[in-house]
Amino acid sequence: MTSTPSPATVSYSYLGPAGTFTEAALKQVPEAVGAQWKSVNNVGEALDDVTSGRSVAAMIAIENSVEGGVSATQDALANVPNLRILGEYLVSVNFVLVARPGTTLADVKVVNAHPVAYAQTRRWLDATLPSHGHMPASSNVAAAATLLESELADAAVAPPGITEHYELDVLATEIGNNQNAVTRFVLVSALADLPKPTGADKTSLIVELPDDKPGRLLDMLEQFATRGVNLSLIESRPIGDELGRYRFVIDLEGHILDERVADALLGLKRFSPKVIFLGSYPRADKLATMVTPRYGNDVFVEARDWLRAIITGEPTADERSAS
Repeated sequence: MTSTPSPATVSYSYLGPAGTFTEAALKQVPEAVGAQWKSVNNVGEALDDVTSGRSVAAMIAIENSVEGGVSATQDALANVPNLRILGEYLVSVNFVLVARPGTTLADVKVVNAHPVAYAQTRRWLDATLPSHGHMPASSNVAAAATLLESELADAAVAPPGITEHYELDVLATEIGNNQNAVTRFVLVSALADLPKPTGADKTSLIVELPDDKPGRLLDMLEQFATRGVNLSLIESRPIGDELGRYRFVIDLEGHILDERVADALLGLKRFSPKVIFLGSYPRADKLATMVTPRYGNDVFVEARDWLRAIITGEPTADERSAS
């Protein structure tokens, strides 16, 4: 008999080290409480942990309200097979500027920052430190940690609370360009059972167009529009085999077990040479999906029953009610 692993032996991977926004997202997962958390350096390593079985799931950033989709994550999900998104988690994003003890703002000439964090704090940095230089870091926490290992940078852009992990001085707080910035994370696992529909769900796909003929993008979008399926995200990413070839990363409102969504995916599969289903899962904001009555589940069921009756020679519902 195979025993079920205890929570202490179950591992979750996340972009580390401790203190990152990714760790903050993982803290929102009830199943991860009491499990082992494995810090990794990049999305590829996180997904490799999942596909190899070293971790049951990985938390990765997929979208930012300021910068849009995270291209490294989108490309990885397109190229690593047999993955499923189990859920999404939102983390408010802001930053502080930290430095070695005794450093002042006037001393700062070079700032260490993850490229995404740097872009999200550039307005403050340019206004406050107009002649500063930028040294890229692998993560927001690594930017701060490097200050204690090297003097190549004078300060670092880091998450609030970083001083709980490292002995650094905070030179400035709330330096983000947008105080309402939010990063969306997804928990990714190997192929798993679908979460049940909640009425407030999201479905993620990656879709390729059949060719680059005029109107192909419209043809793809019509698969959703004609079935009343709203898209909350659509972004293009180069496939990489030749110029002009793109795949589309799509989030839609609804669950694959919703009739309108299932019907749209069937139409999409007939149209596209490659459709990657990444998962249907509860929305982090828990906002219920608004469905026009003409696209409700019962309408699609009624249409199938009508067609089946015609094919089998049975009276349709309309004919039965008229007799």
